[in-house]
Amino acid sequence: MKKLITVIAATLVLSCALFANGQKDSVTEQQTANVIASTSWTAAFADLAGIDDVDVVAPASLRHPPEYEVTVSDIQKIGSSEFFIYAGFERMMKTLGDAVGNTQMIRIHCNNSIATVQSEAAKISALTHTEQESEKRVAGYVQAITDAKAEIEKRGLSGAKVFCNVNQIYLAKDLGLDVAATFGPGPVTSEQIAAAKTGGYRFIIDNVHNPVATPLAEVAPESEYVIWRNFPETIERDALLHVARSNIETLLNRAP
Repeated sequence: MKKLITVIAATLVLSCALFANGQKDSVTEQQTANVIASTSWTAAFADLAGIDDVDVVAPASLRHPPEYEVTVSDIQKIGSSEFFIYAGFERMMKTLGDAVGNTQMIRIHCNNSIATVQSEAAKISALTHTEQESEKRVAGYVQAITDAKAEIEKRGLSGAKVFCNVNQIYLAKDLGLDVAATFGPGPVTSEQIAAAKTGGYRFIIDNVHNPVATPLAEVAPESEYVIWRNFPETIERDALLHVARSNIETLLNRAP
């Protein structure tokens, strides 16, 4: 009888160990989900969602990654992934459509505002089960923007009047700047040139991926011409945070 009890106890211990190992393996698989992103920008959102080792379709070195034409090998790579993260404005989506094999397609909004970073990182992390890590990374992004806003206020730039490229308004607003008018993404109009000349803008903020504001800067030499980016130049941890910090530094360096 004593021997039987010992065998049963050993079996229960072994079963619990196997169950625990199975649970651990499951979590590990979830945390290391095979994820591919359309561009360096959507990859940066995946990073904020707590995901590491994200592969990217369009090379980060491109000036305007959305124009990248997808190849057969790209389609195969996407089809072999578990998740594909995209924004919808990429040219490749005309070829891919809204389904690639059994890959789960995750469409997100892309802009660098705090609200969008929070909502889209939460959307992705809920599917990849990386919520806890995502919360930490997003908190770091929010804190950096909050600190920068305080520095801008300290320097007397809070509420500074801005003529802004439509693709860069989000960070500008979060920093406490007054986006009084916008231009782009197409060529500026004669009305916008006239507005730049007489509007008394402190900053003209353009978009490096498709800059069009040179005529505005030429007629408004008293305005500081600043060029910001959205797409990270590298695939790395905190890529979007590095983009935001670089944009902020550029702005502060140009402030008179």
